[in-house]
Amino acid sequence: MGAVIERNQSVVILGGGPGGYEAALVAAQLGATVTVVDRDGLGGAAVLSDCVPSKALISTASFMTRMEDSRALGVHYQDPRTHRESDLEGDDVTVADLPAVNARILALARKQSEDIEARLLSEGITIVRGVGRVAGPGRVVATPADGSAEQELTADVILVATGATPRVLPTAQPDGERILTWKQIWDLPDIPEHLIVVGSGVTGAELAHAYLALDSTVTLISSRDRVLPGEDPDAARVIEDVFRRRGMNVLNRSRAASVERHGDRVLATLTDGRTVEGSHCIMAVGSVPATDGLGLESVGVQLADSGHIEVDRVSRASVNGIYAAGDCTSALPLASVAAMQGRTAMWHALGDAVHPISLTGVSATIFTDPEIATVGVSAQQVAEQRLDVREVTMPLATNARAKMDRFTDGFIKLYARKVSGLVMGGVVVAPKASELIFPVALAVENRLTVDQMAQTITVYPSISGSLAEAARRLHTSE
Repeated sequence: MGAVIERNQSVVILGGGPGGYEAALVAAQLGATVTVVDRDGLGGAAVLSDCVPSKALISTASFMTRMEDSRALGVHYQDPRTHRESDLEGDDVTVADLPAVNARILALARKQSEDIEARLLSEGITIVRGVGRVAGPGRVVATPADGSAEQELTADVILVATGATPRVLPTAQPDGERILTWKQIWDLPDIPEHLIVVGSGVTGAELAHAYLALDSTVTLISSRDRVLPGEDPDAARVIEDVFRRRGMNVLNRSRAASVERHGDRVLATLTDGRTVEGSHCIMAVGSVPATDGLGLESVGVQLADSGHIEVDRVSRASVNGIYAAGDCTSALPLASVAAMQGRTAMWHALGDAVHPISLTGVSATIFTDPEIATVGVSAQQVAEQRLDVREVTMPLATNARAKMDRFTDGFIKLYARKVSGLVMGGVVVAPKASELIFPVALAVENRLTVDQMAQTITVYPSISGSLAEAARRLHTSE
């Protein structure tokens, strides 16, 4: 017998990002009356200023990288007027028009936002443009952006999905022109002559890679021993080696004390007294949850010291009837996780069948070139928890398809239980690793064995063939 779903309930959602709009669609599907209070546009930062724009920028950058490598593939360019051929030596033959690149990116983001809004409206969901705050149990006050009178909304269920904002250092204040956060780069009129990137986590590494490929001189300031300190060590080493080989100046074990603007230049001062001068600086030093001013403390919602809303595995906050999803919580800061949190919150709140969220099978990708994609257990977990697993690594350079495309940087790594052969996790470092990780995620989520993976016929030649080969190498007869 199916779950009994409570109909005609009212749901108010603060924030229209992935956690908010996906929750709204589920709530409407389950018969609730749904209102979304959104300030910046449906899709939130993920669509308008972060995930979609940055990955579109990276796509352009990666295209330029491949163009510059074309001579090694036997491809030459010919001037349409003189028919003179270029062997890609000397002057660059590809130049990025940054205003045109950014215009395309922002148009793409706006269209995605419009499509999401149209979908919500087609489902009968009300959208209030403005900001909202929790005024009491079952009460939300919305302040419309157009200056009209405040609206008080009653709700059986409140979902907070307000996301996060870039972390700002008091000694490195962004001005939107020379010192920038990741939300401010889309108005740059020209490619930075010398870009300093402070922070070598996911955002810093991705943007450093993108602007390097767009022909900026790039200095990456990393406070840790290597770039991407939270990622698989082998994968991080590959990316750092690629960065250095392509001309990036990577400063490891270096911490920025301040960044100052001096006219059309910026000066980053490190804690050891060294300085780095450039034309622009992107601050990529993390984010802070957007939970201030929402009235959460006044109604008893428990927040972590960091300001994140504490939720359980069905997205419940500490107050009955209030849920939270996305980067304003302490879950993995991924759009896919935010969306699942939002859906799960509505399934639980409205009485539908629900499975508590498990992060074990969550895939994550870093969109450098090559990409890094991971799922399941990590090298750190294997070491710290002394897990009874075996691993195998297949270099990308030995794969026939990779050789055809001149993809030599990267590898495929699988972890499996020693006796049972259960697939426990994997790492893919390759072009389009974000697509290649899916079979590993399926195996982890569905508790498949390496033998089941190995017995699945793959296309030849294909990079995914190395996934099956890695599984074959982990075969156990015990």
